[in-house]
Amino acid sequence: MSNTNASAPQTAAPQQAEPVAASSSPRKKWLFRLTGLVVVLGAAYGIYDWMVNSHFEETDNAYVQGNIVQIAPQTAGTVQSIMADDTDYVKEGQIMVRLDPADAKVAFEQAKANLAQAVRQVRTLYVNNGSYTAQIAQRQAEVSKARNDLARAQNDLKRRQALTGNGAVSKEELSHAQSQVDAAQAAVTAAQAAVSTAREQLASNQSLTEGISVNEHPNVQAAAAKVREAYLAMQRVELVSPVSGVVGKRSVQVGQRVAPGTPLMTVVPMNQLWVEANFKENQLRNLRLGQPVKMTADLYGKKIEYTGTVEGLGVGTGSAFSLLPAQNATGNWIKVVQRVPVRIALDPKQLEEHPLRVGLSMLVDVDIQNQDGKLLAEVPRKEPLVQTNVYDVQDKGADAVIAEVITNNAGKHL
Repeated sequence: MSNTNASAPQTAAPQQAEPVAASSSPRKKWLFRLTGLVVVLGAAYGIYDWMVNSHFEETDNAYVQGNIVQIAPQTAGTVQSIMADDTDYVKEGQIMVRLDPADAKVAFEQAKANLAQAVRQVRTLYVNNGSYTAQIAQRQAEVSKARNDLARAQNDLKRRQALTGNGAVSKEELSHAQSQVDAAQAAVTAAQAAVSTAREQLASNQSLTEGISVNEHPNVQAAAAKVREAYLAMQRVELVSPVSGVVGKRSVQVGQRVAPGTPLMTVVPMNQLWVEANFKENQLRNLRLGQPVKMTADLYGKKIEYTGTVEGLGVGTGSAFSLLPAQNATGNWIKVVQRVPVRIALDPKQLEEHPLRVGLSMLVDVDIQNQDGKLLAEVPRKEPLVQTNVYDVQDKGADAVIAEVITNNAGKHL
């Protein structure tokens, strides 16, 4: 009995170990499977990173930039009316602000009066040419008369000198004849000096009028320039927008006295936007001009993708152009990875379909597979980046005003 009871526990132990071994075998299989899956996923990601991610440079430190055109007066004045407000769309050449034109009109009328006076003064120069010519003729006649008087006096003196030997002529009479000769000689000299003076006056006056007409005279041209300046000032009381766009910021108020150059409002041309992406230093080694770029904006999300190209790479970091650049030559210097701005041009058609705003964040992904482009631009720009013609017409009417004033005051000397 005792042997049987003792052997029972010995046979029961192996029977309990079999379920433990059986339960650990599936766990190991799952661990092996999970390890294999991790290895496969890691290898797949490594291959993807090597074949795909290595061909792209990405940054979320990118923002929309644009031309912010300031509307500022070119002359001083008081604001009379405001024709546009924030968020308004304006066209190129549209009036934005109108100043009080009273001062400009007074200055314009004064400039026209000065021009008329200058024309009449120049007319006097032309008239003086004839007067000085007549004076020369008169002085020459006086010279001839003085010479005739001198000849008569000399003849009288010679006759009296011939009669001096026989006592027919007294010394007093002879002295008187000599005095007459001296007086006649002095008169000839004075008449000749008067002729020289008249000729000099004529030459001086002719130098002011020779070869030019009244409207070409420098004095008239200077006065005409003042009229043109006053005409421009009168036109510039109406401030026009040099571009088409949306008003971004209005700071002017009615009745405000403004000085030349005071910012009154801004206009943003919505078709002249670009993206400024700030890449780290180690990301620039593969960036080249002309590389394609894909971008998304938080405004529209990933469903709207913009395409563009690398248009330019900055020539310095942001800190290099800051107002107070960092001074790294200090004892507590800590290296900070710098970023360089990269300008990216947007597709105009996409920009028109999905407008952006200045300052919006962008996610930028640059395809760096093609590295044939340049690092920096090497060819100067041949065409203007931005230009406007709204100011070309402001002085078109000035020439007609000037011509009218000159015609009314020049007479036949035009």
